[in-house]
Amino acid sequence: MSDATRAEICAVAIAECFRDDGETLMSAFGTTATVGGRLAKLTFAPDLFMTDGTATAAETVPALGGEHAPDVVKGAWMPFRLFFDNVVWTTNRHAMMMASQIDRFGNQNFACIGPHEKPKAQLLGMRGAPGNTIYHRNSYFVPNHTAKVFVEKVDVVSGVGYDRAAELGPATARHHDIHRVVSNRGVFDFETPDHSMRLISVHPGVSVEDVIENTGFELAHDDVVPETRMPTDEELGLIRDFLDPKGLINKEIPS
Repeated sequence: MSDATRAEICAVAIAECFRDDGETLMSAFGTTATVGGRLAKLTFAPDLFMTDGTATAAETVPALGGEHAPDVVKGAWMPFRLFFDNVVWTTNRHAMMMASQIDRFGNQNFACIGPHEKPKAQLLGMRGAPGNTIYHRNSYFVPNHTAKVFVEKVDVVSGVGYDRAAELGPATARHHDIHRVVSNRGVFDFETPDHSMRLISVHPGVSVEDVIENTGFELAHDDVVPETRMPTDEELGLIRDFLDPKGLINKEIPS
């Protein structure tokens, strides 16, 4: 769709991160990431498993603040204990987290900016990122791609990157899997010989040079980098009419 917003393009790129995941718990953090994950379940990834964000398993996909929210069908009680025992430790989960900083090997920080002992800004803390990145697949969504976010070295490691996972040994590296990074400028993976970040697509209207200029480390990329695909009519209809009727994702990522 030619009239798709940058946020809607990002939502579809996030949905693509869950393609072929099969029966996996999808955990998404942030407005656009949530819309993207739920879009995947409604289209090409119907076997994705979801929670309602609190303590139950959701059988139907809820909208964000829309009139359909009361219609959510809840399939099972799943408090945190069951969530960890039945899903997290079995590695059968794909989390789409966010990052205040991320480096070329996928080390992620949303704990603080500046030295940990005396930070300039206190953020979320470690949260579940250390366990997430060791036990199951992870992707990241960055709504504002700048050289202050894509940095040579993160101030604090919340989520473990490929270099640190390798240092921890084969027991850790066996389950460590950073699948994709989606930003407001493009899509990235780590499928390089040294598992450093690679640019695999740029969003329409964004150049490779623009991405490189706003990245604080050497970024791998092919000679020709394709554009991120546009939403289909069906996907755009689902986003606008059902998943995000208030257009909240466009506040997270202005066009």
